[in-house]
Amino acid sequence: MLEKFKTFTSTAVPVNIENIDTDQIIPARFLKAVERKGFGDNLFRDWRYDKQNNKIESFPLNNEKYSGKILVAGKNFGCGSSREHAAWSIYDYGFRVVVSSYFADIFKNNALNNGLLPIQVTEKQLAFIMETVQKNPNTQMEVDLEKQELRIPSENVTYFFEITSYKKECLIEGYDDFSYLQSRLSEIEQFENYRLSAF
Repeated sequence: MLEKFKTFTSTAVPVNIENIDTDQIIPARFLKAVERKGFGDNLFRDWRYDKQNNKIESFPLNNEKYSGKILVAGKNFGCGSSREHAAWSIYDYGFRVVVSSYFADIFKNNALNNGLLPIQVTEKQLAFIMETVQKNPNTQMEVDLEKQELRIPSENVTYFFEITSYKKECLIEGYDDFSYLQSRLSEIEQFENYRLSAF
């Protein structure tokens, strides 16, 4: 079981870079662990720290004025290899939502399978969100999964986002694919009994 996704209000962290691939999200040298814990420490490791392990102050995740559960990123987020650790690291860091104008398919599926909600908006909408957050880091954004809405009350804007009904239910209930099947076990058994009785 995953943590159930709840409607929330949060500030956001803007990373205004396009084509962020999974090796930039979590470098390959940190993929030794097989559990989901601890990967947040190395999220964007080579952008957050220099070779002497000092923080790079100019990177948004190191900027104290930015915080929150929402990561706003440039177009084509999560491209590159299919490593599931990329979603793990973002989730483990504390983000629950990633907003971009385009997601690589494999990353998007990995995110949804691990309790992380990718919200795809138009390029124009992304530019507005990015500019708004950069101009005012205290901007509050509302994520309403039930209504499939991303709202910025201070700007009086609401963006609708797409998600399949199956993945929506899984996020709301905290299911991964296996626990979803477990939740339907009685229905599966009922169907099997009916099928067997027909012969």
